Amino acid sequence: MLRLSFALSRHVLLRKSILASCKRTAAFMSTLLINQPQYAWLKDLGLKEENEGVYNGIWGGRGEIVTTYCPANAEPIASVRQATLEDYEETIKKAKEAWKIWADVPAPKRGEIVRQIGDALRKKIKDLGSLVSLEMGKIFVEGVGEVQEYIDVCDYAVGLSRMIGGPVLPSERPGHALIEQWNPVGLVGIITAFNFPVAVYGWNNAIAMICGNACLWKGAPTTSLISVAVTKIVAKVLEDNKVPGAICSLICGGADIGTAMARDERVDLLSFTGSTKVGKQVALMVQERFGRSLLELGGNNAIVVFEDADLNLVIPSALFAAVGTAGQRCTTARRLFLHESIHDEVVEKLAKAYAQIRIGDPLDSTTLYGPLHTKQAVMMFLDAVEQAEQQGGSVVYGGKVLNRPGNYVEPTIVTGLLHNASIVHTETFAPILYVLKFKTEEEVFAWNNEVKQGLSSSIFTKDLGRIFRWLGPKGSDCGVVNVNIPTSGAEIGGAFGGEKHTGGGRESGSDSWKLYMRRSTCTINYSKDLPLAQGIKFQ
Repeated sequence: MLRLSFALSRHVLLRKSILASCKRTAAFMSTLLINQPQYAWLKDLGLKEENEGVYNGIWGGRGEIVTTYCPANAEPIASVRQATLEDYEETIKKAKEAWKIWADVPAPKRGEIVRQIGDALRKKIKDLGSLVSLEMGKIFVEGVGEVQEYIDVCDYAVGLSRMIGGPVLPSERPGHALIEQWNPVGLVGIITAFNFPVAVYGWNNAIAMICGNACLWKGAPTTSLISVAVTKIVAKVLEDNKVPGAICSLICGGADIGTAMARDERVDLLSFTGSTKVGKQVALMVQERFGRSLLELGGNNAIVVFEDADLNLVIPSALFAAVGTAGQRCTTARRLFLHESIHDEVVEKLAKAYAQIRIGDPLDSTTLYGPLHTKQAVMMFLDAVEQAEQQGGSVVYGGKVLNRPGNYVEPTIVTGLLHNASIVHTETFAPILYVLKFKTEEEVFAWNNEVKQGLSSSIFTKDLGRIFRWLGPKGSDCGVVNVNIPTSGAEIGGAFGGEKHTGGGRESGSDSWKLYMRRSTCTINYSKDLPLAQGIKFQ
């Protein structure tokens, strides 16, 4: 009888515990932004309270559930079930099988499917742009602009699908032809960062697809909902065209998934966007297996302003480059070199411009400046400001955390530091602009190049000779070298990427497509003779 009574008590306690857990879960679900009326558009993107984070033709995922939060108010949006290593293994096998079908589709037909992906994105551009604002934190116009960038790359890739290929070269041997043949590498792994959760995938995906590759995407865990929403749009197009969905596979996960991709010989090219520190680890793992990697890493970008510059261009350019996306672009201007004759004037005007920045909800169309992505980023901001002051800098604007919900900090201007101060040479992913004086062209060109990264740079001047020295071999050593425009805001038609610790990779336009293909030099003998090259006789 005692045993029965004890068993009944345990049953009652267990039932109460389960009910309490269910109530807590229900209460949590009710707080999710996806369940609030003003965010009903999230469901129009196919999202729900708990989303599957693995796609390989079918949706799944058996890993932990990760909830993503809105940086503007710290409230939970929805959750995504991450991948396990078993999910990864299944997905990569399906992606490799899908490639066998996709590689046989003629390139112009692949381009037609990519065109349809662009059209599908157009139909969802506002909702998808809003999701970028909600989950990443960038302002609405930038969120929409990021989706537009993916669309633009799709348009570009459509034309490219009828142009990729190599030349027919003249042979020194009679009756022979040399042909440069380009073929897809196979499976392209794409690891993207939180700050451009749509565009960077788009650069890689559209070009890789028209080249005949399958793609395996791992986005940042903190922007998993964006990864899921984009993949749902792409998957529908693939399904409508009756081609395997695994051509564009998705695998949401953390460092274990990224490490697996880097070490996996089945990943023929790994495109990684992120910090220099992690990028170096990825590069070493890929190189250890003699694999191919495409790295888009950090940037410590500079704007150089000479005494003859048009300040009507300088002020808005510096403002956008330093403050856009709350300083979280890889192309953000972090160093502003001013000729000593105009230093004080520019700093005064720039501080006034900073004071007029409209800070607020990223989804409000009037907002120009939103939050940092995470609380960790806020702490890094505060640490950098403290170090700058310790190293002799003066905060002439900003420097504090804003007293409001979310991850908001003041856009910040620091003057008085040496060009080689350690904090100036440190890339801090935050809206901190170090303003520095210079005297001569020679010294400022050297200062631009003395940091370890080499992504973006810009000069403001009317001197034609100086412009071409800036573009020349002793000028800027960056992959993006601008004149009289900001360091950020690159167009898709040019190759995007940087040198040195930025990684050396190139994405998007120009001949970046070549990185997604393997090249063969083919010699064809259509004669009845067998002459050898270089006139060698072997008889």
